[in-house]
Amino acid sequence: MAALNYGRHLPAFVLLFLAKGSTYGSAIMNQMKESMPYYFADSPAIYRTLSELENAGAVICTWDTSSSGAAKKCYTITEIGFQKLDEFKNDAEKRKKNLEFFLSELETLGNRRMEQ
Repeated sequence: MAALNYGRHLPAFVLLFLAKGSTYGSAIMNQMKESMPYYFADSPAIYRTLSELENAGAVICTWDTSSSGAAKKCYTITEIGFQKLDEFKNDAEKRKKNLEFFLSELETLGNRRMEQ
């Protein structure tokens, strides 16, 4: 059986957290760890996703030099990013319906097996 691709929906979650406000990649990762019951992304995956979203025009970044030390990239969602977030929402709703069907059918099969 093939390994599950947990990163498939990572761009949707990154945009979701950026929709709440501009922030850093490490902060997104921490928010995801704290908020999501099944968090599987690692730091490189988050930054690859941010880079892909930036190349697609879904996020922009600025350099924060306000504190001493190295400058940090701060990410902000764009209008394109909000449009993509809407597309992810529509896709998730369709997938949810399919998964609900799957679970319902599986439960029916389980009940039939118990009756035999």
